[in-house]
Amino acid sequence: MAETTRSTDPMDYQSVPRAIAAMAKSFEPGESINPHAHARDQVLYATHGVMRVATVREAWIVPPDRALYVPAGVSHGVAMRGSVEMRTLYIQPGAAPGLPLSPAVLDISELLRALILTLLDEPVLYDKEGRGGLLAGLILDELARAKHLQLVIPMPRDERLKRLCKALLDDPARGETLDEWADEAGASPRTLSRLFSNEVGLSFTQWRQRVRFHNAMEAIVRGEQVGAVARSNGYESASAFTAAFRKAMGVTPRTLLGSRAADNA
Repeated sequence: MAETTRSTDPMDYQSVPRAIAAMAKSFEPGESINPHAHARDQVLYATHGVMRVATVREAWIVPPDRALYVPAGVSHGVAMRGSVEMRTLYIQPGAAPGLPLSPAVLDISELLRALILTLLDEPVLYDKEGRGGLLAGLILDELARAKHLQLVIPMPRDERLKRLCKALLDDPARGETLDEWADEAGASPRTLSRLFSNEVGLSFTQWRQRVRFHNAMEAIVRGEQVGAVARSNGYESASAFTAAFRKAMGVTPRTLLGSRAADNA
């Protein structure tokens, strides 16, 4: 079955008798997918566009040519930040050793990108002993080898801290101090500071910086200049912003500008 005639319903791929089932789907700006879980592991990969994916405890930004690996049974929601060309893999749990056991953003190599797109040209019920089976085996090997990127925002369980975190996710530019957040969150600054440390493993300043970097990442992918993004996030120079961004996110802003998304399939 060619890619153009494939189903875009994820349920149609959960019991396919193959190690990997591949689906292609396009999304309009602002579209979202409500929290849900799959019977299979899922690789959420966009050849074009930016996705925000959230579970109960974590949120991720997924730029073009990166992918989020979501193990089977993990409930997650997806928000499209602009138009998105999504290429999704549904993988039998335990199909190969070395696959992520918890959600992780993966760097997609040129080879892995080509393998994913090529598998979409094979029938859904590809020949396990032929080209399709070879492609699937190579995909599993490349996924196990893929570099993990630090593009996660940990989320708290405590309801008071959740209110603060949600407000900052909705508007990363908010500049209140922890003291100023106390009344809105319903907890003292000392309690909020302790909760940040215990529940997300970051200080308030570190957590807010990561949220702002996620916001900056979206702006960079949209084509905004790194210098302008740096200034809008309180940095006096692009170099200082780049250094802080790389330390927190594991990649440089210009890595995003070099994305292969323009070559969208």
